[in-house]
Amino acid sequence: MIQGATQRGMSLTISAVERDTGLTKDTLRVWERRYGFPQPCRDAAGERLYSRDDVDKLRVLRRLLDAGHRPGKIVGQPIEALRELCEPYGAVDAVTATDAEHPGADPHADGELWHYYELLRMHDIEALRCALSQQALRRGVGRFVVEQAAPLNRLIGEAWANGQLEVFEEHLYTESMQVVLRSAIASIPPVRHGPRILLTTLPGDPHGLGLLMAEALFALEGCRCTSLGVQTPLLEIARAAAAQRADIVALSLSGLPYPTQVAESLGHLRVALPAATELWAGGGCTLLRRRAPDGVQVLDRLAAIGPELARWRRGRAAPEVADIFDESD
Repeated sequence: MIQGATQRGMSLTISAVERDTGLTKDTLRVWERRYGFPQPCRDAAGERLYSRDDVDKLRVLRRLLDAGHRPGKIVGQPIEALRELCEPYGAVDAVTATDAEHPGADPHADGELWHYYELLRMHDIEALRCALSQQALRRGVGRFVVEQAAPLNRLIGEAWANGQLEVFEEHLYTESMQVVLRSAIASIPPVRHGPRILLTTLPGDPHGLGLLMAEALFALEGCRCTSLGVQTPLLEIARAAAAQRADIVALSLSGLPYPTQVAESLGHLRVALPAATELWAGGGCTLLRRRAPDGVQVLDRLAAIGPELARWRRGRAAPEVADIFDESD
């Protein structure tokens, strides 16, 4: 029998909480020991089980961590106080804030974004995927990624963090956008020559949408992309970069709450990579809004991919010409 299950409406295992909030199992255990929250019940086998209220609060905490708050200052606060702290980052201005980060975004796109949101809330997933696919065809892959996918991700993320979307609805959206993005990437003609890009996320970061959006823009720029998916161990990233002769390792950093750990991981990876391989990083991690780690090229927005590739090509003009005559490709 599960202790306290009826009283607390418990339903999620620690693995499910990690997947749904982006907070690692180690983080959850440390908070439980250090701050007294969360306090999960246990099933008959002694496994931790978390209530819906616990998960709602963890969502808000994760959002505040992403905004730069320290866990020791916020974990012990009631959820009402945490939601007040979240107000400056609220969902009301989600589309506008994203447009400011992406100057190329269409300022009149709000109605379309809310249309997608309503399709999701109605659980009309077929209509949602159809509408997104049509926009990708109408605007072209590049404009769709910057003007539609990026602000829509922000809108959905804000609604999920505020408890306006259920976990399963956020999963439905993520899967739908992944289907559309993969189809869009498959429609881009492959190239035989051009910079080799290796894409992944660091261990503990399960979010792959940013990775797919970046891959689409790299492919449009004439790059040869290889994606390792999410949560690749550092040593395996370095081994893959050497095996693939990667010119650039591109990381999406969206689901890692502790900047110090991210900085350490980036430092270790930089040392492990071949000297000629550049290390690029983009995403919502707070570290990227501060001082960039040594040896890491930070991309503050998706639209920066094109200019950065132009910079890379200027610096590697001679090797790239030689690559055309490389018969091993």
